[in-house]
Amino acid sequence: MKVRLAQKYGFCFGVKRAIAIAENNAHATTFGPLIHNSREIERLQRDFDVSLSESLEQAQSSNKVIVRTHGITKEDLQTLKTRGIKIIDATCPFVTKPQNIVEQMSKEGYQIIIFGDSNHPEVKGVASYGENVVIVGNVSEAMDYKFKKKVAVVSQTTKQPEQFGKLVGLLASKVNELRVFNTICNATFENQRAVFELSKEVDIMIIVGGKNSSNTKQLLKIAQDHCVDSYLVEDQDELEEQWFMGKTICGLAAGASTPDWIIQSVHKRIEQI
Repeated sequence: MKVRLAQKYGFCFGVKRAIAIAENNAHATTFGPLIHNSREIERLQRDFDVSLSESLEQAQSSNKVIVRTHGITKEDLQTLKTRGIKIIDATCPFVTKPQNIVEQMSKEGYQIIIFGDSNHPEVKGVASYGENVVIVGNVSEAMDYKFKKKVAVVSQTTKQPEQFGKLVGLLASKVNELRVFNTICNATFENQRAVFELSKEVDIMIIVGGKNSSNTKQLLKIAQDHCVDSYLVEDQDELEEQWFMGKTICGLAAGASTPDWIIQSVHKRIEQI
């Protein structure tokens, strides 16, 4: 089996930064999963004793808390500060940006529109910095919504630029004043474009990453649009040999939270198949 790697894949700047912060703060706890990759979180727990707190209550029992890459709500951050807990902020700067924009635009009287998944921790955190916030998951959701006259729109960092553009076009036809802030991460866009190109040239596409990772699921959707036999795996153990029957070229890409050691192990296993 011949394997072709996407031109861009794997760890983005924000994830690399967060991993380095965690490795430099052994015996701390993270408030929520540091990144959306369970295998890498297990490695940090094993090698650096960086534990995982799933709730605010759990996090408050520690004297040193690492804020995950996706950020946390403004209220939860303030609660930790009032408890005198040492806070190490690993929030990705590309996530901090929409937080600041939402806070400022709210102060200026704009209704805030966030293009993203309402259940995603990044979106919950960004929304907490504003008032009169509406979260829109897709363009169709906004079709019949009555917006205010002044609107500011931001995006979850991992959304597809084309879909964000369509939402902006719709909003421009429905409101009097529109402020647009493109908060989609460049690394996300580059990974998506690389998968778009590669998936058109292979028989089968394997995307490696956490199944709860938004950017990884976006890569899978893009791959499936051009290569029907596209699959998402978290590691080499999830590969199934029957997927590769009759195939000659396999495309390989990975989400922004996927470490090189997992990608390499998947690459090696595919070559063996």
